[in-house]
Amino acid sequence: MTAVMEALLKRSSEPRLEAPAPDPATLENAFACAARAPDHALLRPWRYLIIEGDEALNALGELFAATCGDGASEKERQKRCKKALRAPMVIVGIASYQSHPKVPEIEQSMSAAVGMGYLLLALESAGFGGMWRTGAMAHDPAIKRGLGLQDNEIITGFLYTGSVSANKPSIPRPEPKEFVRRWPH
Repeated sequence: MTAVMEALLKRSSEPRLEAPAPDPATLENAFACAARAPDHALLRPWRYLIIEGDEALNALGELFAATCGDGASEKERQKRCKKALRAPMVIVGIASYQSHPKVPEIEQSMSAAVGMGYLLLALESAGFGGMWRTGAMAHDPAIKRGLGLQDNEIITGFLYTGSVSANKPSIPRPEPKEFVRRWPH
């Protein structure tokens, strides 16, 4: 078994994260790994925002809370606000679509998503934990505007990262025979 396979087989989403977050050198290497995602026509249809530090994370929390709407309770607003504080660093993955006759937006989205996956794996292999989240906030126009996204961009997810503060129980995974078939059969 290769080191990459072993790392993949040990990978798990880690919801309990604390400081320290990845340092600049680790981030540089992790983003270099993300840039190795399959990329038809070399469009590089991705970009990332790093959000860290109390001021930035609290601003992200306020942005999350602003999406609650006028009828939301203060409890719901606080709950959304705290989502930004789940980790010492949040990396926002962005698919940045470019017009191309042979590469539709869906392929560009897939490339950006693979880049997020590579980023997560690179950070985990450097000893950090991570949790990739999407949900309604990733698709909310107010969040996109608040983060400065352009009309040709979407959020591929929020990657919460930091040091694992508590190990969670192992989750059973399906065996390949449960989801792999040969074709034709």
